[in-house]
Formats: sequence, C-alpha cells, structure tokens
Amino acid sequence: MDLSGIRFDRHARRRMKWRRISEEEVYLALESPDKVEQSIRGRMNAYKLIGNRHMKVTFKEKSGETLVISVVEKGKGGQDEDRI
Repeated sequence: MDLSGIRFDRHARRRMKWRRISEEEVYLALESPDKVEQSIRGRMNAYKLIGNRHMKVTFKEKSGETLVISVVEKGKGGQDEDRI
C-alpha cells in the first residue's frame, strides 16, 4: 500500500484525537495489518496489535488513494472503547 496516497476523513481525525492515536499507528495498521476484512459499502477494516492496543482502521480505496474513515481502539472483549 502506498502511504503517500492516504487521506483522513474529518471523522477519523476526530476519533484519533479523542483516542490519542497517531498517524504513525494508523500507517502501521494499514501497511502491515494483522487481519483485514470486508466491511459495509465497499469499506475494509484493518486490525493491528500495537503494543497493548488493538487498533481497527476502517478505510476505502478509490482512484489510487486510501481514505481513512474511522479509527478505533478495540477493548479486550472486542468492544470499541471511547476515551474521553
């Protein structure tokens, strides 16, 4: 995956800020995911364990670029965690 063609949706940026997730962590999840699965509306989910954090990056590839739609830190039970 070409990381130079990555754009971040406003929703993804907000989620990253709230959850203290860096662009580098998102790049790592996209570049070398532990698991990738199909999502809704042509989207994909990339999962990556970084340290003790389970990350889920939802993205869509279109016209040679990758749009990051959402970024979530997954809990131990598979639940999305909100950090406020």
